[in-house]
Parts: sequence; C-alpha cells; structure tokens
Amino acid sequence: MVIGGGAAGLFCAIEAGRRGRRVAVLERNGQVGRKIIISGGGRCNFTNLDVGSENFVSQNPHFAKSALARYTPQDFIGLVKRHKIPFQEKKHGQLFCRESSRAIVEMLLKEAKAAKVEIFTNSQIKGVEHTGKFTVRTDAANFEAESLVVACGGLSFPKVGATDLGYDIARQFGHKITETRPSLVALRLRGKAIPELSGVSADAEVRCGDAAFRENVLFTHRGLSGPAILQISNYWSPGEPVEIDLLPDVDLTSLFEERAESPLQLATVMSEHLSKRIVEAFLPQKWARKKISELDPSARNAAADIFKRWRVNFDATEGWDRAEVTLGGVSTKDVSSQTMESKLQSGLYFIGEVLDVTGWLGGFNFQWAWASAAAAGRAI
Repeated sequence: MVIGGGAAGLFCAIEAGRRGRRVAVLERNGQVGRKIIISGGGRCNFTNLDVGSENFVSQNPHFAKSALARYTPQDFIGLVKRHKIPFQEKKHGQLFCRESSRAIVEMLLKEAKAAKVEIFTNSQIKGVEHTGKFTVRTDAANFEAESLVVACGGLSFPKVGATDLGYDIARQFGHKITETRPSLVALRLRGKAIPELSGVSADAEVRCGDAAFRENVLFTHRGLSGPAILQISNYWSPGEPVEIDLLPDVDLTSLFEERAESPLQLATVMSEHLSKRIVEAFLPQKWARKKISELDPSARNAAADIFKRWRVNFDATEGWDRAEVTLGGVSTKDVSSQTMESKLQSGLYFIGEVLDVTGWLGGFNFQWAWASAAAAGRAI
C-alpha cells in the first residue's frame, strides 16, 4: 500500500508493480498528481541535468546520496522520451515540459496501469495499525498489506490537499520529526516594505551564512521574492540577516574611483547599471544629486555599501499557501538511505517530501521524489 498519489507515491507503486508486487495507491483527492499539474507554472520542472547531494538541505546531508546515485536524471529523461513528451532545458539545467505538466501525470498513469497498480482516489485515511500486517482504514474500506509506503508529502500547498498525515504516521511508529517550516518561498521584510518598488526585479547575489545564489530578486508589496530569494529561504532562519548584492557584476568602489572627477550626479551614474526606480528608492537624497567629484571617499564607500551589501532582515515567510516545499520532516536518522525503510518498524517506508530532505529550486525536489521512490519500490 502507498499512501499518497503524488510524484513519489505513483513512481514507487510503478517500480514495485513492475516486480510483480500487488500495489494499491490511496489518494485523498479526486485525482492523482495535483501538485505535479500546478508545478512549474503548469509545465512541471520534472528534473535537473546536474543533481548532487549538495543541492539538498537535510539534518543528514549524506542521506540522499545513495538513492540519487541509483536513479539519475538521465533515467527519468529516458522514461519521458519513451513516452514522447516534448521538453526543453531552461536555465541552470532545469527541464520543463514544452506543453502541459499533465503529460507527466498521464505518463505515470500509463506506467501504473501497465504495472497493474490499483489506484483508489477520494480515500480519506482514518487510521493505520500494524498487527503482523498493516491495516489502513479509509472512509470507504479497509486495506491490508505487508508493506506500507508513506508518500503523502509535506505541508506546502494545503489547497491541493497537503496535510500532516505522514508525520502523524511516523510519530505513531516512533519516528522523530525534524522541525518543519515553509520553504522555497517569498520572504516578508521586517517593518515596512518598499511599496514603490513592487513588481521591480534585479539580477542579484543573495547570501545567508555560507549559502549564496545568483538569480533574480523581485520586490513585492510585502517583501522580496524571485528565484534567488526562494533559494535562500532553504537556508534562512528567523532573526538571521540576509545580505544582497544588487550589482554582482560591478565593482562600485573601483567605478567611483575611476570617475572621481566626473561632473555627473551619483544617481545618474548608478542608473547606468541599475533600475532607476531602485536607485531612487535606495540612494539618500543628500547624495543622489551630488556629483561624484563632490563626494569624499567615505561617502562613496558608504554609497557602494548600500547597493553591494544591502543587509535585509525578514520576519516571516509568505506561508504554506505560497511555499513550494516543506523544510524538515521525518528524521532520516531512523530510515535506511538504501531502501527508505524504517529502522523502527519493518515493512514501513518513507519517500519524497515527507522526509527531511529538501531540494533547491529547479527540479531537484522532483528528482528526489523519483529517486527515493525507486529505492523503495525496488526494495519492497
């Protein structure tokens, strides 16, 4: 039995079914793969060409290595090609469907049918017990099986059915849950946002602790979003400052020195390299209209710091409704990295987002779903 008809659950069922196992997938929604359908703006960023354990966040950074090595992006790409689904590479190795993400769901359903997997939608789980075998009680029927796979995801996107069921089952069998919070998510600025910049974006380098990402930053009416912010949200924790370089390709200190005799106003020079709206919002009036030649070195350095080392304090994320993934989850300490089987209860498996393994933005979480599912599906 597999609880959850998302990416990991369906793929695990397929792998187990191909080996002749009799498999039932229990899905609480009226259709499977709802998160797949809405992912990637409806195009599903189904994997990334360059995947390694360094692209994941976990209390145990080594846990994902085994599964990722045994089911690679090329393995999944091969499946997509066999089903003749057109796809394209966008930036940073990200692979998307050219048409609709529904093609991925249809591919999984065809594979499930070929593997004789039975899928039960609208299955509300009422309880799980183990007395020699696993019994899963739903509102419609009771199911019995020797093995149970928990693949019901994390807490992100409650509107498509996310619940804490997976964590409850894990706790029932003695597993610990690493603290969960929304991730790959926009962040809210502490205090007042910059409403006049809402909708403006800039290529920037965003840094928090040892993590740094070079991507777009988007100003919102409550804070910041865009790929660089979503990436850094995996590493940010409340109270920790984030440093943003709004001009990663420009050495402002050297630029100001070279133009130390320039008659141009500082704001004019800055607007050659950055959105005029950002310059106007960030540059203090006392400097904006001054010529560079009128500023002493300390003022020029201070002006450079405003754009090169903008220290930002966030007080919250935009929450579970906007989060692409859940950071944290079932602790990997008591789960086998080879098979995804519980070390505390034989026959119990955890795969995909329910585990404390969170990928970067860009197809990494889908690859973890396929890889962890393959590991369990081949071992059950």
